[in-house]
Amino acid sequence: MAHFMDLRAFILRARVLKLYRQALRMTRRAPVHARDELRQTVRAEIEKNRRCDDKQKIKFLISEGLQRLKGLDEMLDMTGNISTKN
Repeated sequence: MAHFMDLRAFILRARVLKLYRQALRMTRRAPVHARDELRQTVRAEIEKNRRCDDKQKIKFLISEGLQRLKGLDEMLDMTGNISTKN
Protein backbone atom coordinates (compact mmCIF):
# COMPACT_ATOMS: atom_id res chain seq x y z
CA MET A 1 0.00 0.00 0.00
CA ALA A 2 1.37 3.41 -0.95
CA HIS A 3 2.17 5.95 1.74
CA PHE A 4 1.06 9.47 0.89
CA MET A 5 2.55 12.53 2.55
CA ASP A 6 0.88 15.80 3.31
CA LEU A 7 2.35 18.91 1.71
CA ARG A 8 4.43 19.90 4.75
CA ALA A 9 5.98 16.44 4.99
CA PHE A 10 6.73 16.53 1.26
CA ILE A 11 8.46 19.90 1.58
CA LEU A 12 10.48 18.74 4.59
CA ARG A 13 11.55 15.64 2.67
CA ALA A 14 12.68 17.82 -0.23
CA ARG A 15 14.70 20.00 2.18
CA VAL A 16 16.37 16.92 3.67
CA LEU A 17 17.28 15.59 0.23
CA LYS A 18 18.65 19.00 -0.78
CA LEU A 19 20.79 19.09 2.37
CA TYR A 20 22.03 15.56 1.63
CA ARG A 21 23.00 16.49 -1.93
CA GLN A 22 24.76 19.66 -0.72
CA ALA A 23 26.71 17.63 1.83
CA LEU A 24 27.76 15.07 -0.77
CA ARG A 25 28.88 17.85 -3.12
CA MET A 26 30.86 19.39 -0.28
CA THR A 27 32.76 16.13 0.22
CA ARG A 28 34.26 16.57 -3.24
CA ARG A 29 36.20 19.54 -1.88
CA ALA A 30 37.69 17.57 1.00
CA PRO A 31 41.21 16.18 0.71
CA VAL A 32 41.25 12.91 -1.24
CA HIS A 33 42.25 10.84 1.78
CA ALA A 34 39.25 12.10 3.79
CA ARG A 35 36.47 11.97 1.19
CA ASP A 36 35.28 8.41 1.72
CA GLU A 37 35.10 8.80 5.48
CA LEU A 38 33.26 12.11 5.13
CA ARG A 39 30.74 10.58 2.71
CA GLN A 40 30.17 7.69 5.11
CA THR A 41 29.61 10.13 7.97
CA VAL A 42 27.10 12.14 5.93
CA ARG A 43 25.19 9.02 4.97
CA ALA A 44 25.25 7.66 8.53
CA GLU A 45 23.78 10.92 9.87
CA ILE A 46 20.97 10.83 7.33
CA GLU A 47 20.28 7.13 7.91
CA LYS A 48 20.30 7.57 11.69
CA ASN A 49 17.25 9.82 11.44
CA ARG A 50 15.59 8.23 8.43
CA ARG A 51 12.52 7.02 10.31
CA CYS A 52 11.97 10.27 12.22
CA ASP A 53 8.47 11.61 11.64
CA ASP A 54 8.49 14.45 14.18
CA LYS A 55 8.34 17.57 12.00
CA GLN A 56 9.85 19.83 14.67
CA LYS A 57 12.80 17.48 15.14
CA ILE A 58 13.29 17.25 11.37
CA LYS A 59 13.35 21.06 11.12
CA PHE A 60 15.90 21.17 13.94
CA LEU A 61 18.05 18.50 12.27
CA ILE A 62 17.96 20.38 8.94
CA SER A 63 19.02 23.58 10.71
CA GLU A 64 21.81 21.74 12.52
CA GLY A 65 22.93 20.12 9.28
CA LEU A 66 23.08 23.47 7.50
CA GLN A 67 25.19 24.92 10.33
CA ARG A 68 27.55 21.95 10.17
CA LEU A 69 27.84 22.31 6.40
CA LYS A 70 28.64 26.00 6.79
CA GLY A 71 31.36 25.13 9.30
CA LEU A 72 32.79 22.49 6.97
CA ASP A 73 32.71 24.95 4.07
CA GLU A 74 34.63 27.53 6.11
CA MET A 75 37.16 24.91 7.21
CA LEU A 76 37.70 23.76 3.63
CA ASP A 77 38.14 27.39 2.55
CA MET A 78 40.80 27.87 5.22
CA THR A 79 42.66 24.76 4.08
CA GLY A 80 42.77 26.11 0.54
CA ASN A 81 40.19 23.83 -1.07
CA ILE A 82 38.22 25.48 -3.86
CA SER A 83 34.73 26.66 -2.98
CA THR A 84 31.78 25.42 -5.03
CA LYS A 85 29.77 28.57 -4.26
CA ASN A 86 28.68 30.79 -7.14
